[in-house]
Amino acid sequence: MSVTYQDSNARMSQVAIHNGTVYLAGQVPPDATADMRGQTEQVLARIDQLLAQAGTSKEHLISAQIWVTSMAEFDQMNAAWDAWVVPGRPPVRAALEANLAKPEWKVEIMVIAALPEA
Repeated sequence: MSVTYQDSNARMSQVAIHNGTVYLAGQVPPDATADMRGQTEQVLARIDQLLAQAGTSKEHLISAQIWVTSMAEFDQMNAAWDAWVVPGRPPVRAALEANLAKPEWKVEIMVIAALPEA
């Protein structure tokens, strides 16, 4: 079976598609000056873009992994998430506190989605 890669550079791809499943790399906010909710909203908007580019959408999410730098701000992340996720179709999800690659980033999210059936 073949694997399709999108938005790739020498180190990584933002999207990999294999056997009807879309895998996104961890997404971080482009504007790290925003608060946790604002950064989460930016990340979710980028996820929407990448899923659309791959031929799917958040309606077909399977799983999500979320890293936040402070559980004290976890409710802000969840507020953005709850406003974004499709009602009745939440993916399986794990969230944990972690140090991210840049100290100004407050959140990173990685998702897996199915391609819709033709």
